[in-house]
Amino acid sequence: MKKSIFILLFALLISACDKGFEDFNVNPTKPTQVSVANKLTAAQLFASSERYDNWRAGLIYQSTMMQHFATTAGYWSGDKYTWNRGYASSLMDRYYGNAVKSLEDMLVQLDEEESPEEMKAITRIMRVFVYSRLTDLYGDIPYSEAGKAVLEGILTPQYDAQSDIYADMLNELEESAAALGSGASGFGGADIIYNGDQGKWKRLANSLMLRLGMRLIKVDPTAAQAWATKAIAGGVMTSNEDIFFVPHTIGPEGVNQNGNGEVFQADGNPRLSKTFVDFMQAGNDPRLPILGSRRGDGSTVVADLQGFPNGLDSQMLMDMTGEENTDAYAEPSAIIKGLDAPMIFQTYAEVEYLLAEANVRWGIAGDAETHYNNGVTAAMKTLSLYGDAAVIDDAAIADYLTANPYDAANALEQINTQYWAVTFLNEYESFANWRRTGFPVLVPVNYPGNVTGGTIPRRLSYSESEQTNNPANYQAAVDRQGSDELTTRVWWDVN
Repeated sequence: MKKSIFILLFALLISACDKGFEDFNVNPTKPTQVSVANKLTAAQLFASSERYDNWRAGLIYQSTMMQHFATTAGYWSGDKYTWNRGYASSLMDRYYGNAVKSLEDMLVQLDEEESPEEMKAITRIMRVFVYSRLTDLYGDIPYSEAGKAVLEGILTPQYDAQSDIYADMLNELEESAAALGSGASGFGGADIIYNGDQGKWKRLANSLMLRLGMRLIKVDPTAAQAWATKAIAGGVMTSNEDIFFVPHTIGPEGVNQNGNGEVFQADGNPRLSKTFVDFMQAGNDPRLPILGSRRGDGSTVVADLQGFPNGLDSQMLMDMTGEENTDAYAEPSAIIKGLDAPMIFQTYAEVEYLLAEANVRWGIAGDAETHYNNGVTAAMKTLSLYGDAAVIDDAAIADYLTANPYDAANALEQINTQYWAVTFLNEYESFANWRRTGFPVLVPVNYPGNVTGGTIPRRLSYSESEQTNNPANYQAAVDRQGSDELTTRVWWDVN
């Protein structure tokens, strides 16, 4: 797998270059079209992205807002609800120039080359995933006119209403799932996620449909139920073999390294949050010694691991404990910090939790307790993607479920707290699901100088450059959605 990824990346880099002197009749000023298969490889890596936005939007903001991590470092704005506009807009800044542009270009090329419908369907599913991250984080965003600067000369795209974006994304998933069959797609090994397996892409389309459909639970519960029912009928993920993730390798910087891993190499400040560690210790969770280790001596003994409180700076820590050093607190373990760690977008465990919730809410999708148990089991086995050191044996999982059984009286909280646990390091989804459900119950901080009135943010803010480069469309979005602030709620996140 690692060798094939390097070959594909190298091919992507050189495919537009002059291959020799045999084609003298080719216009030398017109670049050769890059293979659409190689473009898919690039688009998938662009979706995983790099250190820049994984550091800023992913970890600095969302991981600490969701109390997976905590730190005293002042520039970790999310830990303190302060506002760094450049950090907040980082996903927007990176995705539009890379992932969005690539996928929109691919769809045009696939049409021009009259490619099979299944290749278009796979591209459309990737496109929905990328836009779903953007709209869930920011609300109204450029969508129908996005990525068309070169294709159609649209330099100032309009911002579409999130309600319209969601309607189109769900329709795209439905149509794409219908276009997929079985067997391998024309992308073949250039598809570094599923190796061209149409069946897995079909199950992903329905699993994303389930995720996005359930996102409507507060704004339109009838539509949420209808889309969840449709997704389940279409066939969602059935095992950990269906996990939606990008594999990474330890290669040249910026080529195929995990963006979170690059952050952990560059920044030693983050510690596991006290909220997260306390939750895992209370359940004697076997995942904790895989996810964290003690900074001072590398210990992974559960009793040795101490989470760090959110919302503190060095002076506040000094006032509380008499020292500024945070070495006694748990940091992310070496197991999960690798440059070759997987970048996980959606797990089978998340799907099982959504199925459990659908049963609790509407009596569909089978038995909630069974789905909950399946979810916990799958979540713990998901960690094996990080290597042999992250494998949890069946006996430990069984012991955990015995000690922490399904609780029908508190089902929604229990299910979605486990969802929060499995989306550790997938902070985009953790933040979105917390806003959707209100679980886990997180106690906000009230750091001096915060811009939210001591409440957890509800979105991140647009790029400042949009106010000067695309002012009319930016302002229309703000007028429709609300002030471009961290406390403004997106369309589906109603009070």
